[in-house]
Amino acid sequence: MKKLLDQITQTMEGAFERLGFDKSYARVTVSNRPDLCEFQCNGAMALAKQAKKAPIDIAEQIASALAGNELFEEVQAVKPGFLNLKLAKTYLADYLREMEKGASNKHYGCERVAKPQTIMIDYGGPNVAKPLHVGHLRSAIIGESIKRMGIFLGNTMIGDVHLGDWGLQMGLIITELRERKPDLPYFNNAFAGEYPKEAPFTIAELEEIYPTASQKSKEDENYKERAMQATYELQNGNRGYHALWQHIIKVSVTDLKKNYKRLNVSFELWKGESDAQPYIPEMVRRMKDGGYAYISEGALVVDVKEETDTKEIPPCMILKSDGASLYNTTDLATIVQRMISYNPNEIIYVVDKRQELYFTQVFRCAKKTGIVNDDTKLYFLGFGTMNGKDGKPFKTREGGVMRLETLLTGIEDKMYEKIMANQNENQTMSEEEAREIAAQIALSAVKYGDLSNQASKDYIFDVDRFTSFEGNTGPYILYTIVRIKSILNKYVQAGHSTEGLCVGEAHSDSEKALQLELAKFNGVIESAFVELAPHRVCAYIYDLANALNHFYHETKILAEPDEALQQAYIALLDLTRGVLETCIDVLGFSAPNRM
Repeated sequence: MKKLLDQITQTMEGAFERLGFDKSYARVTVSNRPDLCEFQCNGAMALAKQAKKAPIDIAEQIASALAGNELFEEVQAVKPGFLNLKLAKTYLADYLREMEKGASNKHYGCERVAKPQTIMIDYGGPNVAKPLHVGHLRSAIIGESIKRMGIFLGNTMIGDVHLGDWGLQMGLIITELRERKPDLPYFNNAFAGEYPKEAPFTIAELEEIYPTASQKSKEDENYKERAMQATYELQNGNRGYHALWQHIIKVSVTDLKKNYKRLNVSFELWKGESDAQPYIPEMVRRMKDGGYAYISEGALVVDVKEETDTKEIPPCMILKSDGASLYNTTDLATIVQRMISYNPNEIIYVVDKRQELYFTQVFRCAKKTGIVNDDTKLYFLGFGTMNGKDGKPFKTREGGVMRLETLLTGIEDKMYEKIMANQNENQTMSEEEAREIAAQIALSAVKYGDLSNQASKDYIFDVDRFTSFEGNTGPYILYTIVRIKSILNKYVQAGHSTEGLCVGEAHSDSEKALQLELAKFNGVIESAFVELAPHRVCAYIYDLANALNHFYHETKILAEPDEALQQAYIALLDLTRGVLETCIDVLGFSAPNRM
C-alpha cells in the first residue's frame, strides 16, 4: 500500500495543480510542531516569488481548495504561509485497517520492491583459529539487520562471512604444531596414507596456539622464517599442511557458527580468502593485457586516482615485488568470484570506517579493470568504534580485547539476576525459563544498544544503560511488547477472541497519536533500507513504544464497558504488537512472552 506521507503529498499536489501552481512545491512533511498540527506544507513561501503573491494568500487558497477533503480533519493557513494539516480520524482508521490485512504475512502494508535485486553483503571477516571478540560485533549485527531488511522487501540477499583463512596465521599455527607434535603424520613427507579424520587439537588448544606462535615470531626471526615457509608450502600444495589446514577450518568454523548463532546472525556463504585464490592468475593476466596494471618499484599496481580527487589516492597494489598477493588481490579476486557465481546488482561491505581509503582503491580498481559491470554498485558502509565509558575502544578490565562470548555471558547473567530479583509470590519462573528469557533480553540490549546509533558514529557501550528497562533501550521495547501480550492474553482468557477485530476511529489524542505512529511503518522500513540505516528502525519503534505506553496509561482497555470500543482498542494493540515484533525481527532479536 502507498505510504501515508505519499498519499497526503499526492492530494496536496492535486490542490496545487488545480490552482495553477507548480506541484513540485507541494511536498508534505511530518510536523516539527506536533502541538500545532500533524503534518505541514511550507511550499507557499517558496512559491511566492514565482506566483507573485503573498505566501499567506497562496496558503489560504490551497486551504480553501482542500476544504471538505476526506483526508483531512483540518487544513489551516498560518502566517507567514504555513499549511498546517490534521488527518481525518476516519481516513486514518481506514489506512490502519488496510495495514491489518497484511498481518498474515507480517508485512502490514509494506510492499515488496518492484524490481528485486541480488545484493551481497560482506559482514563477517573473522580470522580462523581466533575467537570472536567485541571488535566483530558491529559488522555482524549491522550487516545482519541490513540483510533482514532487504529480504523483508523482497530482494535476494546473500551474506558472506569472508573468513581470513589463507595468510601467515596458517603458517604460524602449522609451525607451532610441528614443534609441539612433530610425530604427527602431517609433517612426514613420506606419509602416503589417509590422514586422521579428527583434528589433533580442540578449539581451546587452537585458540591458545595462534597467539603463542604469533608472539614467538616477533621474538625469534628464525621461527618467523619457518612460519613464512610453512605458509608458502601450504599455498603451493603441501599435502600434509593442506590436511592440517582443513582441520583448522573445520574446528574454527564450527565454533564460529556457534557464536554467531548466539548473536542470531547467519551467513548464506562461508567463503574465505582461500576460495578466491584460483581466480587470481587470470585476473592478473587480464589486468596486464588490458593495460591497467604496470610495474612500479617492483610491484604490480593499478592507478585509481581521479581528476576530481581532493586528496591523494595511492595506486592499488596487486602483487608485491616478490610476486606475493595482498589483501587487495584477494578482495578483488573475491569480487571476480562473486560476479561469476552470483552476478549481484550490488555488493555492500560492512567494515570499520577507518578502512575507507582501502576500499576506495579496491572499488575503483574493480570498476576500472572491468571486474564488475558498469551498473554494479559497490558500497562501503563504514562503522564507528564501540568504546567503553572512558571513551576508548572497549576492553576488558585487564586492558585486553574482550571475547564476544564473555561479553554476552556477562550481560545474560546480569539480566538473569534482574529477572529473579523481580519475581514475587504470584510470578514464579523456572531457572531454565529465566535463563532463556535473560538471553533474549540480553541480546536485545546489545543489538538495540548498537543499532540505535548511526552506524558511522562511535558510541559508548554502557552496559548499565543498555540493560535498563526504562529509556531508549532494547529491554524497554521488549517490555512494551510483553505488556501488550499480557493484555491480549487476559482478553482471550476472559472468553473473547482477537480474530476479525478491526481498528476504529480514535477517541482520544493518545489513541490518534498511536495510530499515526503505526501508519509510518512502511515508510520507515523502506527508507531505512535505502539509506542502510537500521538506527531509523530503532528510532521508530522507540516512538511507537512511547505512544503505546502513553495510550495504555490514559485508557481503560480491559475495563472498558463498551464492547465495540474495547474490541477496537484490542485490535489497535494487536496491530502495534505485530508491527513492533516485525521491526525487532528485522533488527535481529525477539521478544519473550513474559518478563
